[in-house]
Amino acid sequence: MLILILNSGSSSIKFQLMQMPDEKILSSGLIERIGAENSKFKYQNDSAMIDEERQVETHLAGLEMIAKLLLDPVKGNISKAEEIYAIGHRVVHGGNSFRDTTLITPEVKETIKKLNVLAPLHNPHNLAGIEVAENLFPKAKQVAVFDTAFHQTIPTKARKYGIPNAFFEEKRIQLYGFHGTSHKYVTQRTNQYFGEIIENVISIHLGNGCSITAVKNGNSIDHSLGFAPSNGLIMGTRSGDIDHSIIFYMVRTLGYELDEVEKLLNSKSGMLGLSGYSDLRDIQMAALEGDAHCLMALEMNAYRIKKYIGSYTAILNGLDTLIFTAGIGENSSMLREMICSDLTFLGIVLDTRKNDLNNSGIREIQSDSSKVKILVVPTNEELEIAKQGYELLKED
Repeated sequence: MLILILNSGSSSIKFQLMQMPDEKILSSGLIERIGAENSKFKYQNDSAMIDEERQVETHLAGLEMIAKLLLDPVKGNISKAEEIYAIGHRVVHGGNSFRDTTLITPEVKETIKKLNVLAPLHNPHNLAGIEVAENLFPKAKQVAVFDTAFHQTIPTKARKYGIPNAFFEEKRIQLYGFHGTSHKYVTQRTNQYFGEIIENVISIHLGNGCSITAVKNGNSIDHSLGFAPSNGLIMGTRSGDIDHSIIFYMVRTLGYELDEVEKLLNSKSGMLGLSGYSDLRDIQMAALEGDAHCLMALEMNAYRIKKYIGSYTAILNGLDTLIFTAGIGENSSMLREMICSDLTFLGIVLDTRKNDLNNSGIREIQSDSSKVKILVVPTNEELEIAKQGYELLKED
């Protein structure tokens, strides 16, 4: 069964064409920095390799470019669209409507659209990917895998907010959690690596979007992102945790419109607002060259993550393994070192030599004296989506 996986992030698209159930990757690629002047495009299979800067102004343009390349008679893997049996889509916000992998129907698309307001940087792009795929691959079955699904095990005491009960019971205002496909995948890979289910795990997903999850015996029990994917850790363009009274002050005293505040907190804050850059590679380079704003942005980022590590260690009543994953978590030895510094009280001691190695696959980076295992686990949301999609469709 040929399954095409489309994973549309807030500023990127990852894709894989996979033969299932063999889990054989026929082609894969990545578009980064969508909307920026220096968008990056990567693509590879047995007959072609592309790694170049190419202007990609929108997610829609990127998705059309991917489809055209897959059908290319020289560089592609398929001769006609009908060869693809199914397309698996990452959808960020499923609300209370979707707890499992779902076959996409017009009703499902309408529900995803209604949830756009809760994930404005993601759900619209996810839905665009679905609609483009339906047009380009009309015979393929479309399947949605929701980021919120892994966090359904979070207990009510962690899910509810301190507002009147009616908002939870009638309006379903609650913590939903996100990046669940990634957190689930790296947790399972960690358990496979050690050959057992690890009791107390903290998984840190660091990309343009960032989140941290407390995992007890394989189940999510708390998570930094909440009702929408905007709070918690400092992200590429999102502020993360902020005192809500600041929003009232900006509107009532500073004269901002609510739409302006929303755009500022989602698209102009985070590392971009603090440093002038949204890409961590640029921030690290500038910090090393002495840019004070960039250095402070990195220190604030690491400090916020430390706070969550401490609180999640408390609710887990211990910590066995700390996982770093996603583009920044896997590749930034600098930020990993900043995060793990001065956490010896929790038993976290990094080996800087191991941390600086750029090995592929799962790797341990803790020192011999560390009581906590510190792992870098490459995430593969696309494989997880393919597996879930195959399980849904294999009896079809």
